[in-house]
Amino acid sequence: MTAPPETPSRLAVLVSGGGSNLGALLSHFNAAASPVARIVVVLADRPGIGALSRAADAGVPAEVLTDPADGDALDVILARHRVDLVVLAGYLRLVPARVTERFAGRMVNVHPALLPRHGGPGMYGARVHRAVLASGDAVSGATVHFVDAAYDRGPPIAWARVGVRPDDTTETLAARVLVGEHFVLPRVVEAIALGLVRPESDGRVRVDPAARALFAAAPPGVRVDLAGEAGRRGAEYRAD
Repeated sequence: MTAPPETPSRLAVLVSGGGSNLGALLSHFNAAASPVARIVVVLADRPGIGALSRAADAGVPAEVLTDPADGDALDVILARHRVDLVVLAGYLRLVPARVTERFAGRMVNVHPALLPRHGGPGMYGARVHRAVLASGDAVSGATVHFVDAAYDRGPPIAWARVGVRPDDTTETLAARVLVGEHFVLPRVVEAIALGLVRPESDGRVRVDPAARALFAAAPPGVRVDLAGEAGRRGAEYRAD
């Protein structure tokens, strides 16, 4: 197993809603006193959301962004907290290019579909799951990807796949996808903090084979593929 860094990587988590993915990150890192990474600040695009209550309950500093489009202000906050990695966990705003450029290879997002399908501006929450059902896709899931200056465009790192059932509704599909999100997002962040994942200059993502061990105990009905290995594992997937 790869040795942890000398000091835990400092994480900022950006949020817009209830914060269930924030909760998964807090459990994986802060509550477990992880030697790999620790959330040091939560940043919200508006006041009064559940994610801020989660941060307060965990004793993690939180701030509400006055203007989420102000890259200079966001940059100052991240620098003040000495942030190493940025995680978008249900964050619905476009991160200013100034910040995505400074954190290139150190900023990730989780999207509730298998990118490059069902992504882009306006594709979030129930809209994504409705689009999946309307398309007739047999498989959905969650994608964790590096963030660049466009919505859902950065190179994918991992996919947590779940089957789409004939009797699925938007709500039932969303619930199963969320299980995949909660599993894969913290582990991708851990892999990056350990130096096992990095973007290449050609736009591809290099994943060290040692990273696979982090994803060994996937929940029932969830299959995780990492960048570069999906073809080797095969495209077939059947839901439980």
